[in-house]
Amino acid sequence: MAFLHHKGRVIYYRLLGDNAKPLLILAHALGMTQGAWDDTLPALLERFRVLTWDLPGHGASAAWPEGSDEITPEDLAAEALALADLAGADTFRFVGTSIGGVVGQQLLAYHHKRLVSAVLTNTGAVIGTRDRWETRSADVLQKGLEVMSEAIVPRWFGPESCRQQPALVEGWAGIMGRGDARSYALLCEMLGTCNYSEKLKQLSTPLLLVGGSDDVATPPASLQTLAQVSGAAAPIILEQIGHVPSVECPARLSQILIDYLS
Repeated sequence: MAFLHHKGRVIYYRLLGDNAKPLLILAHALGMTQGAWDDTLPALLERFRVLTWDLPGHGASAAWPEGSDEITPEDLAAEALALADLAGADTFRFVGTSIGGVVGQQLLAYHHKRLVSAVLTNTGAVIGTRDRWETRSADVLQKGLEVMSEAIVPRWFGPESCRQQPALVEGWAGIMGRGDARSYALLCEMLGTCNYSEKLKQLSTPLLLVGGSDDVATPPASLQTLAQVSGAAAPIILEQIGHVPSVECPARLSQILIDYLS
């Protein structure tokens, strides 16, 4: 296991593959861990050196410090940049899902010189509403992640994925339930304030958008709006896939990433 001490916290990360290959950084969805990328790694490592990490209070990364009551997109982008620096990469390719896609939008808007290209999946310039995120934040703090995961995790996956993998929801609910509730709540509050509708209009970095036809959290319309505001091409919508294609259809997603990022 590899850890980075960054701004008073320990971040758990993995840096895999040949040092001579271009660096690809992957950012996972809210409530998950970097393990969401595991099934894409065999294919991606044929072309890239791959870096993944756990967001604050997720997986083996430390919770957000008690003295700070806010997490910002720039805080998360700074983690990605610190890890790229650790890997010795001046520039890198980036893929992010859901809140990982928000990290990607922050990088595109304010750190585009570091990015060669990006793929954002199952995300949006705006995700949900501020009221809903504040409600979820309060519920998580009151009830805990173990209880809340029972309602949240089933929304991540399409019906076909759940049929083919009956233990999928139960397994990921267990992972989410072991996270830090306060860190998760702060990330919910962050998502309630994010709006990149005006921040990506002068985008110069190549960008591909990918979504799922059965995604109820960030439906295809969310990706289509992001394409309009960023000037990206129409998103690729994966049929019978929900919110996390790296888990639901890793082979299909890996091929899309290789074709585009290479």
